[in-house]
Amino acid sequence: MMNLLSMDTSTKRLSLAVSRDEDVIKFRNMELKRPLSSSIMPGIKKILSDARMPLEKVDGFAIGLGPGSFTSLRVGLSTVKGLAFALRKPVVGIPSLDILAMNVPENHAQICALCDAKRHLAYACVFDKREGILRKKTGYLLASVQDVLKKIKGDVLFVGDGIEMFRSDILQVKDIRPKFADPEYAFPSARALAFLALMRFREGKCDHIDRLIPLYLYPDHCQIKSTEGCPA
Repeated sequence: MMNLLSMDTSTKRLSLAVSRDEDVIKFRNMELKRPLSSSIMPGIKKILSDARMPLEKVDGFAIGLGPGSFTSLRVGLSTVKGLAFALRKPVVGIPSLDILAMNVPENHAQICALCDAKRHLAYACVFDKREGILRKKTGYLLASVQDVLKKIKGDVLFVGDGIEMFRSDILQVKDIRPKFADPEYAFPSARALAFLALMRFREGKCDHIDRLIPLYLYPDHCQIKSTEGCPA
């Protein structure tokens, strides 16, 4: 039996889940009204209390790696690293585009996880999902939506907050037969993250804390300091 605390901080909402093996005991999406740095630990304490699971009973941690908000990703990852180090528990990092694709309950031959990356760009990755297993069909992309759509033909399900921004561009492409996931799946869910992380833990594929870093797709100068046009 494995107790997991999973969280994704890549977007404007904090997603948290407490699970025991395949069962999600408590799950919560929090629209942040305060800085994440002042919200994340109270959120963790609250969901653990609601799940009646003391922090010391957590067997492992899972964190969404982005891409997404640079500042929020750093806060989330540093929090998980601190907890894992203090408790001497393992941690797994999962790209947030994978989490988005796993949000969708059905199997699809093509799922395009599509997120707004600002500056008229998109974060994207195309997956094949069968029997709950994801297989990447592209790399993790930071590109114009037109360049993303060039990699897709036929039936495809789009999921993510990029749908609203790029819907008209998608509908103009003749070679694509699009479907759009329900808006409830638009942000990475810690519920889906818990499932992906459990598979990794069972395979013994934990991440070393010192080598666990966010998935940044913007150039290096956006990762060093906040500059005009770079994601916050």
